[in-house]
Amino acid sequence: MNRIDRLFGILILLQTKKYITAEKISEQFGISIRTVYRDVKALLEQGVPISFEQPKGYFIVQGYFLPPVSFTSDEANALLIMERLVSRFADKSIFTNYTTALNKVKAVLKHSQKEKLELLNDSIKFQLHHEMINEEFDHLAGLQNAISGQYVIELDYQNNNKESSKRQVEAIGLVFYAFNWHLIAWCHLRREYRDFRVSRIKKVRNLEIPFRKTDHMHINEYMKLLPVKY
Repeated sequence: MNRIDRLFGILILLQTKKYITAEKISEQFGISIRTVYRDVKALLEQGVPISFEQPKGYFIVQGYFLPPVSFTSDEANALLIMERLVSRFADKSIFTNYTTALNKVKAVLKHSQKEKLELLNDSIKFQLHHEMINEEFDHLAGLQNAISGQYVIELDYQNNNKESSKRQVEAIGLVFYAFNWHLIAWCHLRREYRDFRVSRIKKVRNLEIPFRKTDHMHINEYMKLLPVKY
């Protein structure tokens, strides 16, 4: 990778993270820490408002935006493959948002790239065993917001025996295992962490109440307790 491409890559990376350390930049681009310092200085000299906060790392000053970027054919093709995966392993809310984002990418492609992408689109198919196809549901986007916003939600949930209940929960993560999405959350009713299969959630309500529990387990720790390894 030449230096111009690397500088642009560093700028993109900075815009995708709130903070990023010199070590992470070094690892991402296979360069030395000293080279990272030189590249950041070069970006500063070009007027990019980069600042630094110890020990979190570099960040772009709020309010700075890159102009529209172009995509290579390989990048567009990779996004197209991901669209297929999203359509099979996510839900309607995520697929709708992803398709909207992908259409924005397609809009900036060159005419020749669009033609190749359309041909590729017609040439990629999925054939899965029926057990690997999720039931229809539409909650993943809302659950993601509950996790990132750290607010209490109420679930209308139906268990494996078709028994319905309402649960107020504090969601700590989403895990895809056993061919299904699972919401891991602290249940106020049971006073413990519970595993809710997302396809059995009938309704999600944002109660607009911040988390009450202040010492939640990290999702990585909970994953060690999962009943299966796949």
